[in-house]
Amino acid sequence: MLDLTGKVAFVAGAGSVAEGWGNGRATAVLLARQGAKVFGVDLSAEALAGTSAIMAQEGWGEWVARTCNMTVSGEVKAAVDDCLARFGRIDILVNNIGGSAPGDPVSMDEEVWDAQMNLNLKTTFLGCKHVLPVMERQFEGGGKGGAIVNISSIAHMTHQVGGRVNVAYAAAKAGIGAFSRSTAIAYVKKGIRVNTVVVGVMDTPLVSARLAKQLGAGDAKELMAKRNAAIPMGYMGDGWDVANAVVFLASDEARYVTATQLVVDGGVTAAR
Repeated sequence: MLDLTGKVAFVAGAGSVAEGWGNGRATAVLLARQGAKVFGVDLSAEALAGTSAIMAQEGWGEWVARTCNMTVSGEVKAAVDDCLARFGRIDILVNNIGGSAPGDPVSMDEEVWDAQMNLNLKTTFLGCKHVLPVMERQFEGGGKGGAIVNISSIAHMTHQVGGRVNVAYAAAKAGIGAFSRSTAIAYVKKGIRVNTVVVGVMDTPLVSARLAKQLGAGDAKELMAKRNAAIPMGYMGDGWDVANAVVFLASDEARYVTATQLVVDGGVTAAR
């Protein structure tokens, strides 16, 4: 089950903002564990180094790490070209770039809005822009096209813990769902599937490294207790819950699944 042997995965956001298992790091490692060759990119060389250390420790030799600013088209194209030069194809694309900034339409600076759109939505667009032609050529050559998994957030469905307002992040993540559905139908006859994983309130290194300061919590433990209490299941998910969803949608077991959203949130959106 979920055997990815022989497949090549391009993972955007394959590092982690701090030590531990962020969504991208867990996804990259799980893809490798399932047999895929993994080409991981991240803006931060330090974030990638942690993933590379895990890959080396586990003996996954067919792993390549490259720094890349996914908001810059030329850098994305260069990374895709590098992946092709090393592995010859791309079967799986995971767009896992994002981050939230607080604010409503009045309080948020225009520059913050633009930066949020670039970080959370344009990166998905550029990843698809440069990988879709590769997958299309593979399909036209008689093989399988590929599978794309874009990462969204329940922020576009419901407020975060404490009623946090982040209009740009919510709008961009809603855009990912619409973008994914439209792209899926545009390429459904070309052997390419496009799906979205909608991520809920998670326990990842992002919590202690960034959100505790942004949300004004006394400490990370206090913030995590509040976040756990807000989940119907009683606890937050983690990077592995996201990774498992991504790997399923990327696998041949999901061959009949496209243009859909898989919500991984412990019941939050349904309860609200």
